[in-house]
Amino acid sequence: MAKKIRRSFFNTQFVTTCISTTLVLVLLGTIVLFVLSANNLSNYVRENINISVLINDEIDSLQIQKLKHQFETAEYVKELQYISKEEALKEECEAQGTDPSEFLGFNPYTASFEIKVKAEHATNEGMDKIVKKMKNTPGVVDVIYSKDLIKQVNDNIRKISIILLIIAALFTYISFALINNTVQLTIFSKRFTINTMKLVGASWNFIRKPFLMNGIALGVISAVVADAVILFGVKWLEKFEPQINLVIDWKVLTIVGVAVFVFGMVITLLCILISLNKYLKMSTNKLYLI
Repeated sequence: MAKKIRRSFFNTQFVTTCISTTLVLVLLGTIVLFVLSANNLSNYVRENINISVLINDEIDSLQIQKLKHQFETAEYVKELQYISKEEALKEECEAQGTDPSEFLGFNPYTASFEIKVKAEHATNEGMDKIVKKMKNTPGVVDVIYSKDLIKQVNDNIRKISIILLIIAALFTYISFALINNTVQLTIFSKRFTINTMKLVGASWNFIRKPFLMNGIALGVISAVVADAVILFGVKWLEKFEPQINLVIDWKVLTIVGVAVFVFGMVITLLCILISLNKYLKMSTNKLYLI
């Protein structure tokens, strides 16, 4: 009887159930991908906010090297570039198309360090502390950065994170409901077979076994196919935007793949157990009333 259930479950409804479960897992995996990518994107944006540290013209090259070493070893610095007075003038000439030193008689620009801070330090409070520390450093004339931009970026990231978490929770619930309904319909068609096995003395564990084995197969196949679809989608997007791998890296894809696999297995087996126990506890008379 158990073998009959397994063959019937697999041959008639397994493929349909597997397709439905795969689509739900693709939906859920995409949401997880968006949530994790949003975090990487926020870090990428924060780490590309530039701070210009203007240097006193009177300090010598040795003092500049000391300043450079001091900034490079600071815990908040991700990337540092030194721009001399001559380089600053050259960049401005290329940008404006004119040379201000020709009519001023001198180079009006100062040497500077262009610094990008690590994402965890690029908060409103963190930037205030960093700028204050930089301004108090000997040899530093001024520190220029867009405070309003940082505030706007952090506020937007906070709002987007909340929205994504709400969407993720909503889609998790929807995914559970869809898979649960699909599994319930499959087991509903076997309710009389389950009841017959009960009447001939089969234990509950014996009755559950073929359904759980098929549930494991269903979860594994659906999760693998869903992961393949998501990976193919990401690789397809890379053709149009090669830099997308800065946001969706292999770490994100690995977490998404594991999350989809675990969710596919756990939710499928849980739904099967819930539906099975419902019919195992149901009397024969009630079966004809549903």
